[in-house]
Parts: sequence; C-alpha cells; structure tokens
Amino acid sequence: MLKEHNRYSRLAELTKIINMKLDLPEVLKHVTAAISEEIVQCDAVGIFLPDEKGTFQSVAGKPEFINGNSISSQKIDFDTDQLARDVMITKQTIYIPDTSKDSRPNPQAVAAFNIQSLLGIPIIYEEHLFGLVFLFDCGKQMNITDIQIQSVEAYVNMAAVAIQNANNLKQKEHLIAEKQLLLDANRDLSRCSSIQESLDTCFYYLEKTVDCKNVAVYMEDPNNPDTVKFKEMSKESEWTVQDWKSAIDDIQINRSTENVIHEVMGTRSIKFIPSEERCRLLLIPLISKGETFGVVAIACLMETLQSDEKSQVHLAQSIVDATALTYSNLTYRDQLEMRVKTRTNELANANGKVVSVMESITDGFFALNKDWEFIYINRHQPLPEGKTAMNMLGEKIWSIIPENLIGVLEKELHRPMYDRLPVHFEFSSPADSYWYDVVAYPFDDGICCLSKNTTEKKKYELELKRLSNLELIGQMAAGISHEIRNPMTTVRGFLQFLTDDTDLTKYNNYFELMIDELDRANSIISEFLSMGNTRSSELTMQDLNAIICDIWPLLEIDTFNQNKFIEFETQNIPPMLLNRDEIRQLLINLCRNGLEAMEPSKMLSIRTYTEDKNTVVLEIRDQGQGMDKEVLKKIGTPFYTTKDNGTGLGLGVSYAIAARHNAKIEVQSSSKGTVFYVKFSLEAKGSN
Repeated sequence: MLKEHNRYSRLAELTKIINMKLDLPEVLKHVTAAISEEIVQCDAVGIFLPDEKGTFQSVAGKPEFINGNSISSQKIDFDTDQLARDVMITKQTIYIPDTSKDSRPNPQAVAAFNIQSLLGIPIIYEEHLFGLVFLFDCGKQMNITDIQIQSVEAYVNMAAVAIQNANNLKQKEHLIAEKQLLLDANRDLSRCSSIQESLDTCFYYLEKTVDCKNVAVYMEDPNNPDTVKFKEMSKESEWTVQDWKSAIDDIQINRSTENVIHEVMGTRSIKFIPSEERCRLLLIPLISKGETFGVVAIACLMETLQSDEKSQVHLAQSIVDATALTYSNLTYRDQLEMRVKTRTNELANANGKVVSVMESITDGFFALNKDWEFIYINRHQPLPEGKTAMNMLGEKIWSIIPENLIGVLEKELHRPMYDRLPVHFEFSSPADSYWYDVVAYPFDDGICCLSKNTTEKKKYELELKRLSNLELIGQMAAGISHEIRNPMTTVRGFLQFLTDDTDLTKYNNYFELMIDELDRANSIISEFLSMGNTRSSELTMQDLNAIICDIWPLLEIDTFNQNKFIEFETQNIPPMLLNRDEIRQLLINLCRNGLEAMEPSKMLSIRTYTEDKNTVVLEIRDQGQGMDKEVLKKIGTPFYTTKDNGTGLGLGVSYAIAARHNAKIEVQSSSKGTVFYVKFSLEAKGSN
C-alpha cells in the first residue's frame, strides 16, 4: 500500500515538474530516475528520440556507462533491430524475458550490454510516436510483473506529455519568430524607396528564412512581356550569373514553350526543380494585384529544405508576396514619376516656347500680379539704368516709374486691374523726349502690358506734317508767285521811272524805300518758292569740305562784323552727290542763325566727319542761350520764327534742301548752346 502511495506521489511530482516548463532533457532525466527507482530489478533505462534526420538517438539514460559503453551514444538501426521496429510499428509495449530465446533485439547491443531481458515501450501521445524507451538488466533476467509494466508505461506517458509540451512550446516560439521575421520584412519593405532596395531587402530576409545565400530573381522584360530575363541576385550569393543561367536553361523563351519559369508564372504556384547534386531550386512566383511578373529562385541544400510542406517555404512565400506588392508599388510610382517628369518636360518646353515667343517680341512686354509686382519682364522692356529683368521680379511697378508719370499710368492701369477691361493709351515724358503706346489686358493673376516705343513714329509724323506744309506752300507758290511778281515788277519799273523825273526829286527817298521794300518782298517770294520746291535737285559728285572752303571768306566777314569768332575743322570724308548752290544756301542759313543766337566774343564751330561708313555729318555748333523744348518741337515749321524781323522760312528752306540731298537734320539744344547735325546718307546714292 505504501509502495502504491509512493508511485502516485512520484507521478504527481513529475506532473508538477512538467507544468513548471523545465527543459525537456531535464524532464527526461526525472523520468529515467523514476523508472529505474520504481523497477528495482532494472539496471538500465534508455530514452531514444528522433533527430532532424529521423534517426532515433539516445537523449537520456541511466547509468551513463555499462561495461565501458555509453548509453547516450547509442542509435537505433531499424534494419538490424527488429524489436525496435516492431515497437515503432505496433506502438505497443513488448517484453522479452529471455533474449537468448528471442532474435528480435539488436545482437550488438545485447552483447555490448550483456542484456538478458529487455522491455521496449513506445512514447505515444494521441497516437503520435515521439520516441522509444528500453529497460534491461545486465547479466541477469528481469522478472517484471504486469503491474510494474503498467507503472513504467505511466511514467513513459508522462514523458510523452513533456515531449508534446516541449514540441508545442518550440512550435509556438518558432511561429512567433516567423511572425516577427515577417513583420520585420514588411516593415523594411515598406521603407524601401527604390526597386533595387526592395530586392536587396527580400534577399536578406529569404536568406534568414531558408538559411541559404543563393537567391535570385527573374523578371518579365518590360519591352516584351512574353520574355523573362535574369534580373538580379543576392550580393551574398555563392553562385555566379552563369551558374544561375546554367541552372535554368534559356530563360528567354516564349510562354508557349515549355519552360519551368513560365510554368511557375502561369500556374502561380511554388515549384521545386532538381538542379545540381544535393541541391534543388525553389521557385516562388511574384504576384501582385492579380498579375504575375516574375519568379524568385532559391538554390537550397536538400537537408536544409526538403519539401514545400516546410514552414520555411510558407514564410518565404509570404516574404516574396510582400516584396511583389512593394515592387509593384515602386514600379507604379516610378512610372508615375516618369509620367510626371515627361509631362513636366512637356510643360517646360511649352512654357519655353511661350517665353521664346514673348522674348521674340521686339516691343516691351511685362506682367503684373494683383499687388502691382512684376512677375515677368521680357528683354525688350526698357528698365531704369542698372536694373535687369531678373532683379526687378517681385518689385512694384511704381518703384521704377518717374513721379510725373505715376498719375497717368495709375489711372489707365487701374481699369484693367480692377474693372477687368482692356485699355489702349499713349503717354509721353517731356523730360526724356520719348513716347510710348501701351495696351494692357487683364488675366487671372493680374494684368499684362505691351508697350511700344513710338518716339520715332512721332518724329516721322511731325516730319510728315512739316513736309505736308511744304507741299502746301509749294502748291501755293506755284499758283500765286507769277501773279504777284508781275505787278510788283510793273510797280518797281514805274518807281524807277519816277526817280528820273526832276520834278519829283524831293520824293526820291520815298521811291527808293518803296523799291527796297519791293525787292525785299521779291526776296521773300524767292525763298518761299525755294522752300516749296519739290523738284529733284541736279546733283553732282562734289567735296563738302571744298564747298565750305569756298564760302569760308563770306562767313568770316559776317562773324568779324559781329565781333564773334568762327572755327572750321574738317576730316577726310568721301565725295557725295551735292548741289553746290543749295549746300551754300544751307550753310549760310544755319551759320547766320547760329551767329544771331550768340553774344559777342562767342565761338561758332563747323565740323565735318564720318559717323559710320554710310553717314557723313556736317556739324554746326553755336554758344548761344539754347532753345526750349517747345521751340525745338516747332523748329523747321514754315513761317515759325523767334526773331522780331524773321520770316520763318530760312530753316524751312534748309530742311527742304536736306531732304532733296537724302539727308536729315537733328538738333540738340541746352543752356550752353545749340548743335545742328546735317547727316548725309551715302546709301542709295543718286536716288533723288
């Protein structure tokens, strides 16, 4: 009764030890101790469990050595040990009282340990065989009763529970490790910013999963979806690219042709294929969003990975699936980035064309935002000195507009800015003598303005107006000059006749005065006719310097009589087509105007020079008080004069002469004097 109580106490203790989750070897030592102590006739106990290769190896035993042989080094060979094979197959306890009468035990073990009787018990839990337990005595027979066998079986069942618990714990830890590995892989894949980085991450985690460095990937050719190419291999791979190409013959085969890579992609299933000795290829398809676009290949040792039932395969597939999704997303992102880049380039090119068009406009063009700041200025827009279009961007327009123009521009530009109506206006700067024609249009962000410099146009209009006046004068002169001169000639003749009458001698002073006035009127008519003359002058090749030299004595007499000075400076100039008499008249008119504008002791300068290869300049400079801008605007207009006794025809005649010589007159005036530039163009000689 006490023995029975001790047995239950020991079972309870083993149960407690198992529930304490001690290591399996520790639990098995307690089991062997309980069995050997419970069966006093038993000299030895050995517990055999299968290793990773399926070989049953001793993992616990008592004692450690018998007859110099270690129990822990023993292995079961089922080919020579019929007893072990029967226990494994039948999963039943077998007791052999006398080994000399039973040939099933392994003869080598029987001889080595001098086994006389032997008890074999399977370690079973829910019909699953975990291992084998053998009990024996050395040199004597065990006389074991059924009750003792049942006691041993109870302890062995406790060992089965311990093994099952250990396996469950190991499996649970393995699952946790796999899940953590998969979480880490997903986390690192989600952080990948490039396709190459995603593949490297995939290779890294596959190497940790299957304990193999030889990993590669094959991808569809983007230019030919029917062709699969070797894409990349792990940096740690022991295989070369040639090894991979040799492992799978001709990857670039149409899908209609039987090919293992295409087969895996077509069936979307994992496949093992034999390769080199003791090595096989594990092929896992890359699938994302319902499309298969590649295959990951793992060259693994058979003892490392034997079948697709292994949990490593499922974990590897999960990693490949996560990689496929990341790869697909990165590819799509790269495609989007390429599209955005292409579209950006197209927009940049289109914008460049628009800018090119605006820059090709020879007039000024600028755009203002709603805060009156420049957002675009083309290269033809005039800017203040020292300013460029680049450093004017962001500046307000009012910062560069002269104060005297702000009022006009502000009034005009407010209409398109706030009323959203286009405007067309002109403005001028008397200080700088320029005119601008401006068109302003509203747009979403502000207004844009096209400004055209019309200064030359205004000058042409004034010149055209002057020429129109000359033409009118010419027409008038042609119509009335003959009718006026005829009666004047008659009157003059009678006045000369009356001067010869002795009875009228006392009136001779009156007669001479009337004759002088008639002559003066005739001179005015001559100038009038000369200014209105629109016919072409008879021009011959002459030297302008020579004409000036001929008239020089006359000009010197005029300056000497007025107590003034004159200087003459000439440079080598080419001969030109000139009318000698008209050029003399032009010189006399301009020089006399200059002399009349100066005070005594002042200098009048005459110069000739070439401005460029096509222009000869006659410059006449005085040191008078100058002319104001209003006078300059009207200069050359017929009958306009600032002299008390002037006719206003002298400069008109000069302008007409210049026009007939394909020349133009420019005037600059200041408080230091006035300069007349007569610029003769050498182009189109003889066109007049």
